Formats: sequence, C-alpha cells, structure tokens
Amino acid sequence: MASSTATPTRPTPVPQVARSPRRRTRLFALPETRWAAASLTLFLAGLAVHLSGGPDWLWWALYLACYATGGWEPGLAGLKALREKTLDVDLLMVVAAIGAAAIGQVLEGGLLIVIFATSGALEALATARTEDSVRGLLDLAPDTATRIAPDDGEHVVEAADLKVGDVVLVRPGERIAADGTVIGGASEVDQATVTGEPLPVDKAVESEVFAGTLNGTGSLRVRVDRRAEDFVVARIATLVEEASRTKATTQLFIEKIEQRYSIGMVIATLVIFIAPLLWGAAVQESLLRAMTFMIVASPCAVVLATMPPLLAAIATAGRHGVLVKSAVIMEQLGTTTRIAFDKTGTLTRGTPELTEIHTVADARLTEDRLLRLAAAAEHPSEHPLAAAIVRAARARGLDLPAADEFTAQPGRGVSARVEHHLVQVGSPALVPPANGSGEIAAIVDTVHQRGHTAVIVLLDGTPSVVLGITDQLRTEAASTVAALTRLTNAAPTLLTGDNLATATRLAAQVGITDVRAELLPDAKVAAVRDLKADGHRVTMVGDGINDAPALAAAHTGIAMGGGGADLTLQTADAVVIRDDLTTIPAVIALSRRAHRVVIANLAIAATFITALVLWDLIGTLPLPLGVAGHEGSTVIVGLNGLRLLRAAAWRRATREACTAP
Repeated sequence: MASSTATPTRPTPVPQVARSPRRRTRLFALPETRWAAASLTLFLAGLAVHLSGGPDWLWWALYLACYATGGWEPGLAGLKALREKTLDVDLLMVVAAIGAAAIGQVLEGGLLIVIFATSGALEALATARTEDSVRGLLDLAPDTATRIAPDDGEHVVEAADLKVGDVVLVRPGERIAADGTVIGGASEVDQATVTGEPLPVDKAVESEVFAGTLNGTGSLRVRVDRRAEDFVVARIATLVEEASRTKATTQLFIEKIEQRYSIGMVIATLVIFIAPLLWGAAVQESLLRAMTFMIVASPCAVVLATMPPLLAAIATAGRHGVLVKSAVIMEQLGTTTRIAFDKTGTLTRGTPELTEIHTVADARLTEDRLLRLAAAAEHPSEHPLAAAIVRAARARGLDLPAADEFTAQPGRGVSARVEHHLVQVGSPALVPPANGSGEIAAIVDTVHQRGHTAVIVLLDGTPSVVLGITDQLRTEAASTVAALTRLTNAAPTLLTGDNLATATRLAAQVGITDVRAELLPDAKVAAVRDLKADGHRVTMVGDGINDAPALAAAHTGIAMGGGGADLTLQTADAVVIRDDLTTIPAVIALSRRAHRVVIANLAIAATFITALVLWDLIGTLPLPLGVAGHEGSTVIVGLNGLRLLRAAAWRRATREACTAP
C-alpha cells in the first residue's frame, strides 16, 4: 500500500528478524568526556573546600588541577591554531582563566575552564553518537542474499557482491537485500524506513523495492537495479554525513565577533604596556595598568553574558519536554523563518484509525454486528489495518467471537469462519467485477477521494460494508501550524513520501498550502535546500529514518521523540520528548526571548567594559576596583540570564507563540 488510498493487504504474523545490538559510544569512552568530568569534579571539590574555609593551599591546588585537566586540550588546540595564524577563542579563554588566577580570581577562571571543557565534551559525544546511528542505518540492509542462478539454483552470497541484473529471492519476513524491481511473486513490504509511509505497500511484478525494507508474507523475486553503494539506504547515510559536515562550522553569534574583539584586546594590552615604557614610565606601573586593562576588557564577561541565558533556556525547554542539544542550536531556533513538516508520525500519529463505516443498502446485519464479525476475522492478523478494525470494535464495547479457518492472501486480505459465517476482509480486489455493484464502487471511490484506505467486508460472499481507514491526525496539529505561521510570517511546507492526494487532504485540514509529496530522502533534502536558497532559515520537523538527511540539511532539525528512529534522534538538533507539537512554536519563541536577553546582557557588559577601560586609560583605576567592576558586571548579566529558568519564562513564550502578529 503506497498510501492511505492504496489497496490494503493482510499478512499473517511474521517472525521478527533478529538484529545484532547497535553499537553505541559510551559516555566515558571519549577522552573529552573523561577530562571534562575530571575537571568538573576537581572544581566542585575546590569550591567545597574554599567555601568551607579550608586551607588556602588545598583549594588552590584543586582549582589548578581543574585548570590542567580541563584546559590542556583546548589550550593545545589553540596553540596549534596559532601556528596557522588563527586566534582560537578557546585558547583566549584558557589565557583569560590563567590571567584571572594570576590576580587571585582562581574560582572565576576555573568556572570558565569547566564551561568550555563540558561544552567540548558534549559536542564530541553528539558527533560520536551520530556516527553510531549512521553505521546502524547501514546495518538495516542484510549482510547476505539468496541469489538465483540461471539454472534456478539458490546460492547465499554477500549482499555487497550483488551485481546489477542479478536476481535474488526474498522470503517472507526477510529484509530485502538490494534496490531493484520485482519480477516474480507478490507480497506487502514495510518501507517506512525509506519513504515514511505509515502502512505496508503492496508489491507485485514491476514494483520497485528498496534495500533494508521488510518483506511481509509473500515471496518475491527481485532483479537488482543498483550497486550496493547506490542503494537508497546507503544514500541516506551519505546525505546525513554530508549535511552534518556542512553544519559543523556553525557558531554562536558572539563567537563571530569575539575573535576580532579578542585580537584587538590583546593588541591594545601590549600597546598599553609598551607605549609608556618608551616614554620612560616604570615597568611595574605599566604592567599594572596593562593587567588591569586586560581584566576589565576581558571577553570572559562577554561570554558569560551570552551563555547563561541560552543555557537557562535549554533547561527550561527540557523541563517542558524539548531537548535542545546546545547553545548554538537554541540561538538558531529563534532565527527560523520557515518550517518544513514531515507527515507520518509528525503531523499524524502514524497509527491507522477506522473513521468511516458504510453499510450497503441491503445488508442483512447492523453496522455493529458487521464490525464485530470483521474484527473477529481480523484478530489473528498483525497487519496495521487489522489492528485499527479491532481497536474500533473494542472501543464500541463489542465482544469478539472466535475465528476458525483463518487464511491470508498477500495483496488481497483475510478470510475466516465466524459464528457460521464466512467473513472476508480486504481490498476492493476481493470483489470480482461480476459480483460487484455500482453502490460498492461508488462508496469505494468516495472513500478514496477523501484520502482514506477502503476495506471491504464480505459476508458469505456478499459485499456488506465498506470501512474507511486513515492515519490519525494529531489534535494539536492545526493550532501548531497556525502558531508557527504567525511566528515566522510564512505557512509551513509539507514534505512527505506519501501520495499527493493523501498529503493534500491532510494539509488542507491543518492549514498548509505548500505540499510536496512522493519524496524519497534525497528529494526531501533537495526541497530543504530549495527553501534555503530562497533565503529562508529552515527548521525541519520529522521522525523517521527517511527524514534524517533533511533534518541534517536544514538550519535546525527537530525530531519527534516518541517514535523517532535512532538515526533521526541523533541527527536532530532538538527532540520533542513528549511528542507534543505545541512545544515547537513555544521553544522558538523562547529562543527569541533568550536572544533578547543576550542583547541586553551584551549592552550591560559593554557599558561596564567601556566605563572601566576609559577610567583605566584616562585616570588610574585600582586593580582591585577593576576586578570588582568586572566581576560585578558578570554577576549582573548572569543573574539576568538566569531569569529564563523561571516557569513564567515558558508561559510567556507560549503566549508569545499564540499571539505573535
């Protein structure tokens, strides 16, 4: 079934394919996380001794050990960058921390070291986990395949050794080993990993199939059409890697100006130290003035003016079900000007639901009795449509009698004997033209036009009822689309692998007019890049493996966490843990609020820095007073940023999302 309008099928229970456990990088397997943990532990130990009035030598030793464990890696990387004539911001932070220790402010310097070491460790872990998920995606395709020789002999070969033109046999319950075309047999294939379609798709001769998708109850003979490196599942992994590398250079707004500022500060410090010496000033006086200038003009205050609001916003979003993976991402979310949605599992729940029941005019039984018999016949099946019919019957409080003589026909449906009736449930193909009627054809056509799947129930060989089944739309989808339209001044775009009729119908329900349907993963990436080329800052929202490349290609990717695939969750920049769409406009509004706080903090920091620098250059600023002014500005901007930790911050963001012009 290529879509919700496609013909339904009914497989019998299929054994699960055993999979080897996915390799996952452990937290402390990376040296960055071990060094960051050691630095944090030493800092907390030093802080405890310091605040409890312990000996000075002990807490100094602990703080300096924190400097060494957390600062040696960024310091070494900064020195290497310096050799290439690039002033690395991390190196400046290490230098600033050392400068702080040199004038007795060892606690503040240690805090800077811990912040940057932890940030680097989280970035390294996220990169490693994404690589793990890409490898896991490639494992979807089986390692071996059954190749059919010209003499009809069967040979088990490595899937990577398959050549274009080879014919492979796919048995029930197996994963398909190669992209190709069906040349024999019929079955239904779950290809959600590639196309995102919510229901299995019927496959017959001349149908296209993809490596890594799961075969149902029938056997297929497939002609290989692509080499292993060109399989769609392999291209997904490649697209994710390429897009992730493209995004790796993204920086915080402050980082874009900080390097120039820091270079200017270093040059100014040297000038302030050397110039008076040329006019005969004392070395100690020049050094003290230069050291005071370096402290009051230090980028530490600017960095701390930026990070607390973003980190506080991340914490607040996390408490309300949205995991934002870094400060860079939190800042970028607020710049969104266009949203792109996947359909299945994102705007919908990815679960079929019985929505229509049409009994024929001369049906012998009532609607409830017909549904009860159909559900009883479907109960032994594990097909998603069967589960929808059974759920609907139970929701009406109907008891399900036992079914005997159960059989399933791939591509057609199931049959069983229930309470002395022969009950057949399946696609319209169950009704032969000679036995059909204009009434049945008209009902089926109406159901299909609404974008639903039509299921026919025959009672003792006579068509009696037509069931309409569709994917469940999330109740908050329409309000979320409306809120995002107000926030971004542009209606979202729908990108889906489902068919155009179904996608258009759903888009109309939620208020989306830009619909791009029947897209494979690389086409979704192309659509995202087209939106970016038009000047939009694109945020992509999805849940399936097929969405991962588009999430990586967008400026920001958001995954639905409830049923999201591992690769998607690792690739995404943010994860909606509780699958509540209303949190998406709220977190974008929160990001914009955090940005406003950052701007306010930078203005406060700049005011303090300007006043203290002018005092130092024009008059004589005592070093203790300079340190106090510098630290005072840091405390003020830090506390201002932490306001976003309050519950009121999320409520205000939610209101802003709902009332944005």
